[in-house]
Order: sequence, then structure tokens, then C-alpha cells
Amino acid sequence: MKWLKRIVIALFSLALLGVGAIVAAYFYVLPDLPDVSTLKNVQLQTPLRIYSSDGKLISQFGEKRRIPLKLEEVPKPLLQAFLATEDARFYEHGGIDPVGVMRAATVMLTTGEKKQGASTITMQVARNFFLTRDKTIIRKVKEIFISYHIEQLLTKDEILELYVNRIYLGQRAYGVGAAAQVYFGKNVQDLTLSEMSMIAGLPKAPSTLNPITSPSRALARRNVVLMRMNEVGYISKAEYQAALQEPLVAKYHGAEIDLYAPYISEMARDYMVQKYGEEEAYTNGYNVYTTISSDLQLLAQQALRNNVYAYDERHGYRGPAAALWTGAKPDNAQIQAELAKVTPVQELQPAAVLSVEGQQASVLTAKGETKVIKWDGLKWARKFINDKRQGAVPKSASEILTVGERIWIRDNGQHLQLSQVPEVASATVSLDPENGAIRTLVGGYSFSQSQYNRVTQAKRQLGSNIKPFIYAAALEKGFTLATLINNAPINKPDISQGTAWRPKNSPDIYGGPTRLRVGLAQSINVMSVRAMRHIGLDAAIAELTKFGFDPNDLPRNESLALGSPSVTPLQVATAFNVFANGGFLVEPFYIERVEDSFGNVIEKANPTLACKSNNSHVQPSSDPMSFGEPTAQTDAAVAHCFEQTGRYAPQIISEQTAFLITEALKSVIWGGGDWSKGTGWQGTAWRAAQLIKRHDIAGKTGTTNESRDTWFSGFGPTLTSTFWVGFDDHGRQLGRTAWNANGEKDQITGTEAGAKTAGPGWNEFMNNVLKGVPETTAIPPEGIVSVRIDLATGKLTRKTDYTSAFEYFISGTEPKEYISETQDENNLFIDAPADDLFQ
Repeated sequence: MKWLKRIVIALFSLALLGVGAIVAAYFYVLPDLPDVSTLKNVQLQTPLRIYSSDGKLISQFGEKRRIPLKLEEVPKPLLQAFLATEDARFYEHGGIDPVGVMRAATVMLTTGEKKQGASTITMQVARNFFLTRDKTIIRKVKEIFISYHIEQLLTKDEILELYVNRIYLGQRAYGVGAAAQVYFGKNVQDLTLSEMSMIAGLPKAPSTLNPITSPSRALARRNVVLMRMNEVGYISKAEYQAALQEPLVAKYHGAEIDLYAPYISEMARDYMVQKYGEEEAYTNGYNVYTTISSDLQLLAQQALRNNVYAYDERHGYRGPAAALWTGAKPDNAQIQAELAKVTPVQELQPAAVLSVEGQQASVLTAKGETKVIKWDGLKWARKFINDKRQGAVPKSASEILTVGERIWIRDNGQHLQLSQVPEVASATVSLDPENGAIRTLVGGYSFSQSQYNRVTQAKRQLGSNIKPFIYAAALEKGFTLATLINNAPINKPDISQGTAWRPKNSPDIYGGPTRLRVGLAQSINVMSVRAMRHIGLDAAIAELTKFGFDPNDLPRNESLALGSPSVTPLQVATAFNVFANGGFLVEPFYIERVEDSFGNVIEKANPTLACKSNNSHVQPSSDPMSFGEPTAQTDAAVAHCFEQTGRYAPQIISEQTAFLITEALKSVIWGGGDWSKGTGWQGTAWRAAQLIKRHDIAGKTGTTNESRDTWFSGFGPTLTSTFWVGFDDHGRQLGRTAWNANGEKDQITGTEAGAKTAGPGWNEFMNNVLKGVPETTAIPPEGIVSVRIDLATGKLTRKTDYTSAFEYFISGTEPKEYISETQDENNLFIDAPADDLFQ
């Protein structure tokens, strides 16, 4: 009894000491304990996601991949797998499991090793949210007390929901939603029992038990999880055995990208970081919906690439990418391993030349496939000498390829083709004419090669794309489409240039007095200069500024009339949009809305709209950059538009001027005259008419001095689009070709220019965009009249033969006199010095 009494006293004392130690430990760590009430409103770190306007995922940014789920969205077997493996008594204990602690202590005492953990799911939540993973006694004490607090604050289901969303599961995947995507490319609801067990086995060691880096360990761990589920009664023996037989099929799955559009996603990412800061933008789970149309974007990307390939192949073959062997041929497995090290570029795939025979070659791909490139895919490959010269047309495959070379190949939609990574650059952007929404944006051939966004960052000389704006100013200064401007050499130099600047036509041909419509359609240089002289340099700069061009980019000399300003493709598309929508400068925008992680809209675009007036004679805004509420003079139609949108775009040119320029831009494509009578003439973009075959498209070519930049800009019924082609090296010329890609002379030979260098990209894109879209008929706005004129003088005529045609005029500007029996030139522009007219 004496010894028993002493034992009881000792145990009681130890208990008191234990309680005292716990109390002391609690008060010791109390100042460092976090406020667990924050878990009530926890913001799980989720990545930034960028979408197209139709909901296609373009990209996601953020270190942590996470797809937050409600507990009811997580399959029950997956929850049971975690409970069986990590904390079977989760719903019975209060945050700390005494049974688990005793079991872990017993195992450690009997074996001397820590084979079984005692951390509950609540303790893991405490550690993941508030603590580091340092293995110290103080950290463990804090973990215990935080767990106790969590259990007082949250329900068991709330704790479990935090756990399955927060737990790190390897490969940057946090939570079961992200893990299901990363390892199996599935939604969590679609996982099999075997796949759920594999994921549930990861928390113990996400790196060493990872199925991608350690498949055998992951498989063994999966089997342990299945065994535990069977032991606690979550699955039957039959389910257990069936799941054990399933092979491990995990592999890395990147973000489920539906639309690859890296340039626009980078713009959206940069916008979010600038507005919300890097930490918030990348972790708050924002969903950004851009204005990009996925269907149109794919068409734009393909048109740009096809056009770049065509240019590149016109200029010849620069040779193989590398030599893989020169002597004895390695075995195919070795060759394939070397090819696998090379990253494909767009459609281009690396391949090794195995044999060359006659007019074909056999190649091995990185996938181990042997393919044959026939002559149709080889015959383009004249030797590249420089941008202006190419070698002779090849007659056999051996003149082009050698066994052992690593080359690039692509499927061009018709056959396998020898290819090469293009050196030339290109960009395209398309806008909605009514509100400025950016529907397509391609900043370059390959984002992996260059993240330089040429749509918004590259300022390149505009070339003849500037002429519609010069002529729009001329129309508002009294010119008409029938005004005769002298198409003759300019002998009075522009002294502001500092040299005797005498612009020439390209080609260097002059036809005398020519109607303004023809001058724009055929891009006649001297006529554009004379039109600007009529307007005045200051007025021309003011006009271009109204169209959205930066006045700092506009040189104060007559080279302005030929496109010397350097501007971005986005600025060009924005300016051409004015003609497409009837005279309104709508602001381009690319973010439609931003949602938080719960789907609440926190930002929404408030675009400027082209609010057309009921009064067709409304005057353009005196302040072209003013955007805001309607004035007292605004009519009911504009006021109604404002009520619907809150903002409206300024009308910078009249609807009548926009209509007339559009009609002239249609002549760029369709030309005019009567071919059967020998009076027919082509516009510079006649190839567009041959391909698209519809009359509701309008456009303008553009080529700069020495062909360093080429443009094609234009619009159809619902879209305005600009294509640019050039080299990033401003000094490099696009050059010329002597042959086409098929090795035969044809009409595409000669110096590269807007019509044949940038134009084919626009043509292909617009042709595909307009498939199935009914052709629209141009309806002249009020205030436009049509009269029959004599094509030679622009005067009224009573003739109805090939010497005459109907022309549009703003009411009051139409000619008042009929042509006399003897042709005269009284309609000739006379506001310039005499030497400009006749010398």
C-alpha cells in the first residue's frame, strides 16, 4: 500500500507537471499563434487565366496550379482515400488524435524508427496555412494549438474542404482539382478509383512518390492507399483487386489550353499586373475574357504563317539546319533521340534525311516515322544567294538535300514539304468597326522565337497605306473622286527636306491628268503629293492626328504624303476603321471583362461606339479626341446610343467622305473601265478580287522606299484588318524574286511590294472570314448623289458608252458643266504652281 500510494502521488504529480507544461507551452507560444479566424474568409491562391471572348482558355499564369472545389464536388471515394491514408479517425477527434499519437509512439519505441506519423488532417491544414515545414519542437507545439483553435472555429467538412484544396500534390499542383488535370488531364469527377488512390498517396512525399518522376514508388504507394481503403471498409475486396490491376497511366498535362494566342495573352497578363500588382494578379484567381474570337484568331494565325512561308520560299532555300552524320549512318533510335532534342516551331517538325533518289527524299521524324518528300515539296528550293538573288531551278533532289542532314518539314495541307524557319517578320490585327474590339491579334510568326509584339510595339513606315487619309482631307477641302490631278513628274522640289526631293511613281510611268479615284486605286505617288499640297502640310498633319496617329510621328515635309511616318499596325487598323464605320474614331480595346475567382464581374469594358446620327449632314467633331456625353446638339439616335453604352466615339469625318473613300478603296481591288473597249484598268490589289470575288471589300496596299515594309489594310462588312510584312532589322530590304515557289516564271515575280508580300495574307484571311457571309450592297448615305461623268475630264456627259461612268459625289460638289465636243481639262486641279501641272 505504501508503494502504491507513492506511485499514485508520482503519477498525479507527473500529470500536474504535464498540464503545467502544456499550459506553460501554450502561453509561451501564444504571442506567435496566428489568428485562425482568417480561415473563414481564406483566399486560395489560384492562377490568372486568360480566355477568348467565346470562353476558350488562352493561357494561365501563376506559380501554383489550383482549381478550387466545393467539398460536394469532390468524389466521395477520393475523400475516403485521403481519410483512410492520412487520418482515419478525422471525424472522431478534436484536432489532435490521442490514439494516433499513442500508436505512433508505440511503433517508435518498439522499432526505434518513426514509421508512422501522428499528424491529423487538421494539423496538416494548420501547417499548410500558418507554419513552415521545419521539424522543430516549437513548430509542433504551435501546430497542436493551432489545430485545436481550428477545430473550435470550423466544422469538419470545412476543414476537409480546405485540406483537399490546399494540399501540395507535386508538379506545382495544389489541391485535388489541379492534380487531376496535371497527372491525368481530367476533371476530378472523371477519375477512376486507381487514379484517386494515386493522388491520395501523394501528400506523404509529393516529390519522391510522384508518378511522373518515380512511377514505381507511386505505384507502390497507390497500392498501400487501396489496401487501407479496403481495411477500413471504404471499398470491397473485388473493388480493391480490380483497382490493383489497373496500370499507372499518369503523365504530365500542361494547362488545358484551348486556343494558342500568346501575344494577346501576354498583353492581358501585363495589364493585370500593372493594375493589380504581381502578387495579386497571379494568385487571386482572376479570369480575364478578351475580345478575341477564337475562330477568327485561328484563321489569322494560319493566314500569317502561310504568307510568311510563301515569301520565304520565293527567296530560296538557305540549307539544312544541321548535319547529324557524315559517315556511317547511326541506327534509327539514335537519330530519333537527336531529333527529339529539337523543339518544333509552329508547323515545322525536325527530320533527318535518310536517302535521296531522283526527285524525292526519304526522311525520319522525331516520332520514328519514315516519310517521303516528293518533288512537289522540293522543287521550290532554289539556292538562297541573298534577298535579291536566288540560284537556278533545281532538277533533282540531290541538288537540294544530302543524306545525314537535319532539315525542317511541314504538311502544307496537300503534301509534305521541305521547309525552313522564316527570317522575315509579320503581324496582323483585326478590329470590330462598330466598337473597336480587337478580334484577332498576331504579333509575329512564332512567340517562342520572339516575344516582340509587332502589332503594338513595332513602329514601321506606313508607305502608301497613308494615301486614303490624304485624299479624305482633300475631299473635305473641295476635291471629288472625279477631280483631275496631274500625274506628271514633280519638278518643284520640297526645300524643307534639305535636298531636292522629287518623288517618283512606282513604276516610273506618268499618264497626265488623272481622276482622284484612279490615283488612289493605282497608288500614284505624285498625285498624292499634289493632293497634299492642295490641303497644306499643317492641315494634312491635323487630319492624320484626327485618325489617331501621334503627331510626334508625323514629319513636317512632303514625304508625309507617301507614308514616311512610322506607326504600329494597331494604329493603322484603328485609322482604317474610320472608313469602315462611317467616319467614327472608335478606341481599340482587348479586355471584355474581368471576373474574380467566384465568377463575379469586377471589370467590364465600356467601349466607344460608332453612334450613327439620324442627321446625315452632321458635322464632324471639332475636338476629335473628345469622348463623353452627347451635347445639346446631338440628335435622338446618338442620344439613344449613349443611353445604351454610356460612351460614344467622335465623328472625325463625315459619313459622306467615309463612303466616298470606301468606294475608291473598292477600286483598289476591282479597278474600273471597260476591258472590252480597251479602257479597263487595274487597282494595285487586283489579286484580292481574283480570290475573294465579292464587291463589299475595300483595301489599300502599302510599300515603303526600297521595300523595307509592306502593308495591306482593308475591311469587309464586319471586320477591319491590317497585315504587315518586313524584317525586324529596319535596314534589311524584302528584296525581289526571279521565280515563284514552283520554279516557274509568273506574275508574282519582281520586287516585293504590298500587293504581293502583305496582300496574300489579307486575301486568305478575309476570304476565309467571309465564307458563308452574304454579300452586302453599298447604300449611299443621305447627301450622296450619283451622276454620269466623262472618264477623261470628270465633267458631266450625255454619252452612255465606255467613255463614261456613274460617279458618286457629295451633294453640291457634283460637276455642273457638260463636256464639250472638243475635250478640255477645265476640271484639272489648278491650285498648284504651273510647273506642277504641265512640266
